[in-house]
Amino acid sequence: MSKIIIHGGFFSESSTNHETKVAKQQALLRIAKESYAYLQNHSALETVVYAVSLLEDDALFNAGIGSQIQSDGKIRMSASLMDGSTLKMSGVINIEEVKNPVQVAQVLLDYDDKVLGGSGATNFARQHGFEKFSTEIPQRRAEYEAKLAATGTGTVGCVALDAEGKIAVATSTGGKGFEIPGRISDSATVAGNYANEFCGVSLTGVGEDIVSGAVAAKIVTRVTDGFTLAEAFKKTFNELKPFDGFAGAIAIDNKGNIFHQDSHPSMVFASFDGEKEEVFK
Repeated sequence: MSKIIIHGGFFSESSTNHETKVAKQQALLRIAKESYAYLQNHSALETVVYAVSLLEDDALFNAGIGSQIQSDGKIRMSASLMDGSTLKMSGVINIEEVKNPVQVAQVLLDYDDKVLGGSGATNFARQHGFEKFSTEIPQRRAEYEAKLAATGTGTVGCVALDAEGKIAVATSTGGKGFEIPGRISDSATVAGNYANEFCGVSLTGVGEDIVSGAVAAKIVTRVTDGFTLAEAFKKTFNELKPFDGFAGAIAIDNKGNIFHQDSHPSMVFASFDGEKEEVFK
């Protein structure tokens, strides 16, 4: 019954640039299928790290390589990981010059201090063998120098259900671009990344809106309390409407149901279960 769903954040190019849209569709399906194959011999926890690492390594997405540049000219990234079976969550916030932030979060899962920020996160990464790596690409530098922030927001994420019925989720982001240094996104919080034995959810969108709506934690809690995924999504997304919250989410429950929804259609995603594939249109 193993299943997987991934997302590549929101973006505006899909509506105006056909080549970019096709490239992202192909990349998401490829990564979803590669990660599903990996899932056949690995746990959900290992698989979400694997999938998000692949997304971080692809410059089409705003996480890891290709991350946005902040207002002071530096790139700071955030990522988190949650094991639905143990309810342990770990993460890094505003880490710098690391190729795969989600892998640093994975190491932190075995520590008492599970979420590190800023220089503490970066120093921890260096101490654990993560070499200095620039994730900047020319496109991001050009956007920064021209002060042209992307109109969408970018995050990547994965939810996996393994053959043992265990659920895990991982989320990684390169930020929204041109933010004030020190700004905290939702990706390493329970609003943007949450799982338990019943359900796992990964978010993308405007971090402040997602935190205000406590979106991931609400959806998972409602599924735990007996809501279907569709019902939990509907109620939670309706609660974003009073402040026009901008968010998209992917989820899998312990029955193998997959669900995705966004408040402003343009979230990019793909899912695969060994037979059926789905990708954003």
